[in-house]
Amino acid sequence: MSDQLPKVRDEAFWREFLTTGDPGELRQRRLLSRLPHGPRCRLCAAPFSGVGGPLMRALGKGQSAQSPQVCSSCFTFMSSNRGGAEIECTLLFADIRGSTALAEGMPPVEFHALLSRFYRAAEDEIFKHEGMVDKFVGDEVVALFFPLLAGARHAAQGVAAGRAILAATGHGAAGGPWAPVGVGVHTGRAWMGAVGEAPHVELTAVGDAVNTAARVAAAALAGEVLVTLDAARAAGLDPSLAVRSLELKGKQLPTEVISLRVGG
Repeated sequence: MSDQLPKVRDEAFWREFLTTGDPGELRQRRLLSRLPHGPRCRLCAAPFSGVGGPLMRALGKGQSAQSPQVCSSCFTFMSSNRGGAEIECTLLFADIRGSTALAEGMPPVEFHALLSRFYRAAEDEIFKHEGMVDKFVGDEVVALFFPLLAGARHAAQGVAAGRAILAATGHGAAGGPWAPVGVGVHTGRAWMGAVGEAPHVELTAVGDAVNTAARVAAAALAGEVLVTLDAARAAGLDPSLAVRSLELKGKQLPTEVISLRVGG
């Protein structure tokens, strides 16, 4: 993301930026996502290491000292343009099922290696499907898909990313998964924008839609992507797929979901 954008904070600017953006920025992100290799800027996909690392540093897109999850250019943009807007977006939560039991059964260094492998696999699929990694929390990855990055079909990209994460972790393979992962995907309106004070500034989403996605993911079994009916409709999934209702913690009404599996 360019640090040459107008340094304004109003909601109209952020809505335009998040839902339309600049075509040049989108082309740049698609190019950067193909350069080897991670870790990457969670926003623009600039690689911090490998053959692309020195080039990114020369272009002002080296890893930010203030916020190592993003490049210097994206950090400048976020810290200079505080604020956000309410938009429709798709949220994905993916986590390792039974991670407590897994951690008890292996040395800490091996469990750390498993988490790192999971993070890399999930991050790769999220970038491939035009999403943004929001955060890594323990054994969980949170991702955002919104018009700026994924276009009007952000829901379809979120669902596809969820299934790709399952495939990347070995679900559907003859030998079984190397990490048991469950995924939740929901589409709804959320507030997105830059929050925090330097040096802790990040682009994130908040609101009930985020909570719903998290609750749905918590209900997913290993090898399952639970897609809310809102996300399924927005993604154009087959309307004849079986729908079931979930009683989610903190939600007054049942949440209708569709269950997807790799190869299903």
